[in-house]
Amino acid sequence: MPTQLRRYTINRGKLDEFVVAWQKGVVPLRQQHGFHIDGAWVIRERNEFVWLMRYDGDDWEAKDKAYYATPERKGLDPDPAQFIARSEYWFVTPVISGR
Repeated sequence: MPTQLRRYTINRGKLDEFVVAWQKGVVPLRQQHGFHIDGAWVIRERNEFVWLMRYDGDDWEAKDKAYYATPERKGLDPDPAQFIARSEYWFVTPVISGR
């Protein structure tokens, strides 16, 4: 079950707007498409947003691409992507269990 860590640098002064748009649009839509959000955090002094997302299926790339291609994702208003200045993604592997 792949888990991805995503870190976004948000445009200055737009962190709160991004969080609201992400919570209202991205979270429920990702969940409808079979993704699980395992946590999300802000680092205010750096204008950063960090979150963990996992998918229980086999082909992450195909599932992620299909998500972005949906009319619902294309129609998010506001689109949280407009607030992102930089994004980074990594697949992570747990080294402890029990959480």
